[in-house]
Amino acid sequence: MRIALVSTPWPLFNRPSIQLGALKAFLRNKLPEVDVDAYHLYLQAAASLGYHLYEEISQSTWLAEPLYGALLYPERSRSIEKFWRKKVSKTRHCKQVAFEKICEILKKSADGILASHDWGQYQLIGFSICFSQVTSALYFISQINKLAPHVPIVVGGSSCSGELGHSLLRLFPQIKYVIEGEGELPLLNLLRDLEGQVPGRIPKAQISNLDELPAPDFDDYFRAIGRLGPDKKFFPKLPVEMSRGCWWNRCAFCNLNLQWKGYRSKSKDKMIAEIQGLSDKHQVLAFSFMDNLLPQRDLESFFHQVASLNKDYELFAEIRATTPPSILEAMGRAGMREVQVGVEALSSGLLKKINKGTTAIDNVEIMKNCERPGFPSLTGNLIMEFPGSDEKEVNETLAALDFVRPFRPLKAIPFWLGYGSPVWQNQEYYGIKRAFNHSNYRHIFPEAVLNSLITMIQGYHGDLRRQRRLWKKVRSKVADWEKEYKALHQGLGPEPILSYRDGGDFLIIRHRRVNGYPMTHKLTGTSRKIYMFCESQREISEVVQRFPNIPAARIEGFLKMMADKRLMFKEGSRYLSLAVPVRSQIQSEKDLPTAQRT
Repeated sequence: MRIALVSTPWPLFNRPSIQLGALKAFLRNKLPEVDVDAYHLYLQAAASLGYHLYEEISQSTWLAEPLYGALLYPERSRSIEKFWRKKVSKTRHCKQVAFEKICEILKKSADGILASHDWGQYQLIGFSICFSQVTSALYFISQINKLAPHVPIVVGGSSCSGELGHSLLRLFPQIKYVIEGEGELPLLNLLRDLEGQVPGRIPKAQISNLDELPAPDFDDYFRAIGRLGPDKKFFPKLPVEMSRGCWWNRCAFCNLNLQWKGYRSKSKDKMIAEIQGLSDKHQVLAFSFMDNLLPQRDLESFFHQVASLNKDYELFAEIRATTPPSILEAMGRAGMREVQVGVEALSSGLLKKINKGTTAIDNVEIMKNCERPGFPSLTGNLIMEFPGSDEKEVNETLAALDFVRPFRPLKAIPFWLGYGSPVWQNQEYYGIKRAFNHSNYRHIFPEAVLNSLITMIQGYHGDLRRQRRLWKKVRSKVADWEKEYKALHQGLGPEPILSYRDGGDFLIIRHRRVNGYPMTHKLTGTSRKIYMFCESQREISEVVQRFPNIPAARIEGFLKMMADKRLMFKEGSRYLSLAVPVRSQIQSEKDLPTAQRT
């Protein structure tokens, strides 16, 4: 038996598909007699378009889905182009290339791919359909079905969960099977009984112990890179997964875990062996953890072990805002360059509505910690226009933005309703009158198709106009923040904007400014000690207890003064110092002779 696994545009081009890699390795382990070919078709598309153009398109659903929509429904190409042109006005690369030209390149690339393989040799062809891959997958499915109509096609992935997959199965007769959740066991069961399997949904099944999974197989991806011209080659970043699901799994806006049931994670030893093995085999050092959320257990010791391998890894992962500095420091030592943090809001009232389980001061604290030299940099989103958010929450956000300006800016994004998310499931509670497929899909799919299709991104009727009006000031303030942060880091090195140097019994705080000489503040004696004590958020009662010889009123007065100067952040009765050390312990220890290192 021979099968093909396919991933179409628009995943990140410089990363092989974790879905294809994991499935191929599992099937080869369980069914060694089955030959599995993995096709990363998005890599060829990226090479044809040019990496900068491909990358820009892949970052937006409304840039990505229309392009293959025009190939899938050529009779609609003119109306699709009109919609697409409205979306490219603020882009850098897309607006410089005609829609028709991009479609022409994609069509030529697809024709070459389709002609260069014997699709009729397979007994099954599987498509991984995730975010922004719906029209590209449907296009290649329709074309391959024309070339090899006798070969059954199975689809799976996050865009096939629940009714999403059922609607694809119902609308597109070229699709014979759909896998709604985790792929390994359902696909294995399908292959074992391919002749006897009734077309339709494949029963769900999950791996209970992730340590039983082999390391993902990315050989086909590397062979595809090898076939690229010398000017197109690059060093990829490999995806790995330490866990599946989300141990928090309560965020109201999130629909990322529809395909998982529960949370499972690999052991430290398994994960380290996997990273080492992939690094040695492919001679790469860059890895992205694809987990929705890294596991809580043994995380610090895991990264200490990774650091002890003494390799210059470049790592990326997603974490919660409550991740303590000790873990962030261990991550930094291991090579974690960047973390995606689930910030989402800078208003504790809004965070409660979102059910994030964090507060504004939690978010400010991790934003500050990620400015420390040697710690991973932070990327995060600021969700605007969340259904039911009010003026008080917007004002809390605006006030908090004044304090976080020294830190890396968050990306302000309007709320979008995800199919199956808690908000979608409890629409009345969040003030949503009616949910439906997002109106932008009307420009892509024929009406008859869209009426029966269920899409990942949903539109809704509710207080949309009010929300846009409420959050207008936030959007503007975040834009100013981005400009200021960029200006202060241009040509001035990586030094933090708000930093301190510790003199033992005094502290010098330095605040760099765009249009002015840096402001400096000196704290001596107990003032220094209090400021250092509040490097982690503290209740006033904790500070008073720590310094019993200082009158409580005097301590409160000092804390208030620091907050007024925006050198500390205050939320309720909690205070947090905002300056970070200009130099990290990680750096300073490396400068010491071996005998002096702690």
